[in-house]
Amino acid sequence: MNLVPYQIVRILFLLIAIVSVIATILLIKKMRAKSKKWRALHLIETEAIVLLITLFIGLFAGVAYSGFPSLPMFVKTVGPGAGPQLPLSSAFKFLMNMNNFDRVKDIAADPNKIPAPITRKTPDIVNLTLTASEVLAEIKDGTTFNYWTFDNQVPGPFIRARVGDTIQVKLINKKGNLHEHSVDFHAVNGPGGGASVLKAMPGQEAVFVFKALNPGIYIYHCASPPSPAMHMAHGQYGLILIEPEEGLPKVDREFYVVQGEIYTTGNIGDKGLQAFDAMAMLDGNPNYVVFNGRVGGLTGKMEAKVGDTVRIYVGNGGVNLISSFHIIGEIFDTVYPEGSIGGAMFHNVQSTIIPAGGAAIVEFKVEEPGNYVLVDHALARVDKGAFGILKSIGIHNGEIYYPNPAKI
Repeated sequence: MNLVPYQIVRILFLLIAIVSVIATILLIKKMRAKSKKWRALHLIETEAIVLLITLFIGLFAGVAYSGFPSLPMFVKTVGPGAGPQLPLSSAFKFLMNMNNFDRVKDIAADPNKIPAPITRKTPDIVNLTLTASEVLAEIKDGTTFNYWTFDNQVPGPFIRARVGDTIQVKLINKKGNLHEHSVDFHAVNGPGGGASVLKAMPGQEAVFVFKALNPGIYIYHCASPPSPAMHMAHGQYGLILIEPEEGLPKVDREFYVVQGEIYTTGNIGDKGLQAFDAMAMLDGNPNYVVFNGRVGGLTGKMEAKVGDTVRIYVGNGGVNLISSFHIIGEIFDTVYPEGSIGGAMFHNVQSTIIPAGGAAIVEFKVEEPGNYVLVDHALARVDKGAFGILKSIGIHNGEIYYPNPAKI
């Protein structure tokens, strides 16, 4: 596995600059004891070292006040958090522990893996365990990324409960991780969505209990420092469904799809291990826009039959882009906009807007066999990986779709 030199180059540059400062101090002391001829011969060397010192001061003056330099360098933010910077020690820890991270063959959450609809008529206690794990997996073939996940998948597990349920959540921050992790549930009524108490350092656990008051489909995500956006851009998000008391209408098929953004220092398609690019995240320019964690994360995994009614729970893990969710060749019969259940619903919709950190539910009936392509209809993002395929099997309906007009 090849390591992109982004972090290594900056670490080496810092070490060289520090050594240059020390060398200059020693050289000046030595020159004082030498003749004028010796000093002249070493003038060029001295000027070169002074240039390095000047460069060091110019590059690091802006971050010197914050203590030991962090990565990425030169990043300044003005939000309430520390920003998407990590201590330089984190880069060393990552390099030293790289061979100890779990390798996940397919980081993409199975879009079919959804708990069954709730049939009980009374509230209950729902026990939930999430494990925060930092792993290595492929964005695409040959391109690897250090994902931060819930349960070794992106998005995290689909959670299903009903209004009135008491939900007890245990968060396990896996031993061997390098960072604090937490969970902010958008379904929670209370400060931080629970993240202010549901946080744990590596090797620790935390427990949080909340009551589900509002029906809807909600994002949950990590909200730990130094930047919640950085945790989400590494893959720590998922969906939680709070069903209404009467439940949702019955459908034949349900799927779980969440759009996300990946920011890497390399170019699109570069091979090897790609480092996270905080500046690209702050600029809102991801290298990859994907469904379920990776390029091709839905390929070969979604299937329905002609005549099936299909429901897709669609989320947007963000952290910057608004999704224009569309299925080529389908019209949504019903849309629950912005994840609302119990409010106004839309009908006969071609594309629906899903804000960053938001969700929606779309329903439709499959009329024809074939492949239906899921996209973010900001179509340049398809070239960055935002596509999936729903395969429909069954008998062609000549009264709806005419592949051969000559036979009409």
